[in-house]
Amino acid sequence: MKKTITLLTAILFSCTLFAQNFQGKATYKSKRKIDVKLDSTQANAEIQSKMIEVLKKQFEKTYTLAFNQKESIYKEDVKLGAPQNSGMEIVMVNSGGSDILYKNTKENRFTNQNDVFGKIFLIKDSLEKLDWKLENETRNIGEYTCYKATLKREVEDVKASVSFNGDNDSNKDKTSIKMKEITITAWYTLAIPVSNGPGNFHGLPGLILAVNDGTETVVCSKIVLNPKNKVDFSEPTKGKVVTQEKLESILEKKLKEMEERYSPSSRDGETIEIRIGG
Repeated sequence: MKKTITLLTAILFSCTLFAQNFQGKATYKSKRKIDVKLDSTQANAEIQSKMIEVLKKQFEKTYTLAFNQKESIYKEDVKLGAPQNSGMEIVMVNSGGSDILYKNTKENRFTNQNDVFGKIFLIKDSLEKLDWKLENETRNIGEYTCYKATLKREVEDVKASVSFNGDNDSNKDKTSIKMKEITITAWYTLAIPVSNGPGNFHGLPGLILAVNDGTETVVCSKIVLNPKNKVDFSEPTKGKVVTQEKLESILEKKLKEMEERYSPSSRDGETIEIRIGG
């Protein structure tokens, strides 16, 4: 009971420190655990090592969250890199990503702008109610004291059996999708009392600085409060408005087209497709 009162007092105190018009920018770094099983009869150690290295670079990304007390804009910092001549092509299909994610926590809604194979789509919907459990643990992230919160969620359990193209049709990749329950751990700071965070995460009494779902880790590396250049929180409007279900249907169709395009009968060489569910 004493810890609960202390936590509520800290929330109320921190809220009084912020003016109604304050803004901030947070930079996040993401990493994903790579667990890909290859057929050792077709892929030697050198090829496996090369593929894992390419995948790690694909999943190490930087994002920026611009926020105020009611709105936020979340997007990836895209930088052009040097072309890779690894002799291996990896096709990434991510159904959980977004190009620009606008959230309005006061109005409990979001707009998600996605570029799907060159076509722009907009998803508009209400924010999901997240049933966070507030824990008693704390840790420091940079100069900020953070509190722990956990969340249970059902997600797709995508397991891919990866093989290399050959003459035998039985060597095609086989993917099975089942549902599983995961525990998401978040760390939020009361020093920045906004109910927001990276990606689709929100609903805690302070800015979320770190999230881990057992596979992907997103951690804040830099925060700038009240930057000199004011943030434009304009909601994205470009693109065809669709539901999440419709967008997933489009992705499935495109995925099947890519499977046919990169099948052994239509292409020589090493092609690996990794699907990330979310």
